[in-house]
Amino acid sequence: MSDGFAEMITRANGFFTDLKANNTKAFYEAHKAMYNSEIKKPAELLADLFAEDLTKHTGKAHKPKLFRIHRDVRFSKDKTPYNTHLHLMWSRPEQATTPTWFFGSSPDYLILGMGVMGLEKDGLAAYRTMVDRRGDDLTDALEASGASLSDWGPDPLKRVPKPFDQDHPHADLLKRKAFAVNVDLAAGWDKTGLLKTLNATVPALLPIWTILDETFPG
Repeated sequence: MSDGFAEMITRANGFFTDLKANNTKAFYEAHKAMYNSEIKKPAELLADLFAEDLTKHTGKAHKPKLFRIHRDVRFSKDKTPYNTHLHLMWSRPEQATTPTWFFGSSPDYLILGMGVMGLEKDGLAAYRTMVDRRGDDLTDALEASGASLSDWGPDPLKRVPKPFDQDHPHADLLKRKAFAVNVDLAAGWDKTGLLKTLNATVPALLPIWTILDETFPG
């Protein structure tokens, strides 16, 4: 049965559709109270509840985060002030790189995803070593999950980085500077309940999470 979060998604989709058409401070300020009470507040509750569930699924604590509606436009050519989607994230409390879960909702998609983002230096080296040694395991887990590789994060390299061969069997993965996957939530989620659907989606992604967690234990 519905857990009430379907209504939040319906309201969010309507709000973000209108915001996309009128992405201005005046529009946002006129609807800020509604956003805070009917979208932001229940989204924070969803984030807290799913953090507890992820801890049970993985055996490791996760902390929730609701991304701000305000865009960071400092280094962007696009100066529209507000995001037109609802994004949540669950990460391990450690500061080191660890696999992170994320939920995305907009009028165009409703997804659960997971991965490691912003890989640099030691983290990037650890990821590439894992792909070289366990690329078959990773691709098998990805295929079995029914998830898709996400294009979130920086653009991949044009060539396979040294010291790996250009014809490496997992060349496409080695070129990546972030690794994330996402899956569309199953049809009927609004009848089943959003939280229940998220929990039912996690097991398919857990084998991928396990490989990443073993690579980045925190």
